[in-house]
Amino acid sequence: MAETKESGALARVPVYIMGKRYMVPPSLTIQKAFEFAGYQLIRGCGCRGGICGACATVFRFPNSHKIEVGLACQTVVQPDMHLAQIPFYPAHRRAYDLAKEDPSPDVLGRIYPEIYRCVACGACTKACPMEIQVMDYIAAAIRGDVAKVAELSFDCVMCGLCASRCMAEIGQYHVAILARRLYASKIAPRAEHLGKRLKEIESGKYDKGLDELVKVDEAGLKKLYTALEQEPEMAGEDWMPKEKNNL
Repeated sequence: MAETKESGALARVPVYIMGKRYMVPPSLTIQKAFEFAGYQLIRGCGCRGGICGACATVFRFPNSHKIEVGLACQTVVQPDMHLAQIPFYPAHRRAYDLAKEDPSPDVLGRIYPEIYRCVACGACTKACPMEIQVMDYIAAAIRGDVAKVAELSFDCVMCGLCASRCMAEIGQYHVAILARRLYASKIAPRAEHLGKRLKEIESGKYDKGLDELVKVDEAGLKKLYTALEQEPEMAGEDWMPKEKNNL
């Protein structure tokens, strides 16, 4: 239940950070509640937009046996939450040379044999703040389907919350990024326009423009930035700016 410190004051709710009680506004995210309470976030604050995965958080409510998880920048505080940050989860990441690996059916299991310990409990999927079907992509990894793992894990932000809840101690997100790297480098068809652009770069087509840009001072950069033609919100795929010198 929300509490009020004094008459006329904004509502405050109690939260417990590292075991200590603080009264914070109920509209804050966990990350902002930490800062409101006086904590200076140097690590584990990241993008603040739910993309980088740096602010993994665990919390528990009174009289509940269940550990809850989420991203601190996206989860709003609730009364009597007991909070702790885990901005880095030490899941094991194996070394490999991507150039020497191929997307064969055995590659994920050979590099990360712990995937075969999966008991399909679903704890990893329940923990994922991006609502990824983590258990399903581990099942695909066991089958040797690299492309499916890459597809299902595409939105992974590498927060590590899946690994923190895994009874088989699998580093799911490390398996997933290996699959995405293999897919991007060895399976996905090459983009013709990318090859064309790389040849243009190698030929020196953009050297003059870049050299001029390096010489511009801060005020000049701000002027150039504000003068940029913005892409319309509903622009089609064939939209091009009027100024094409650097295209």
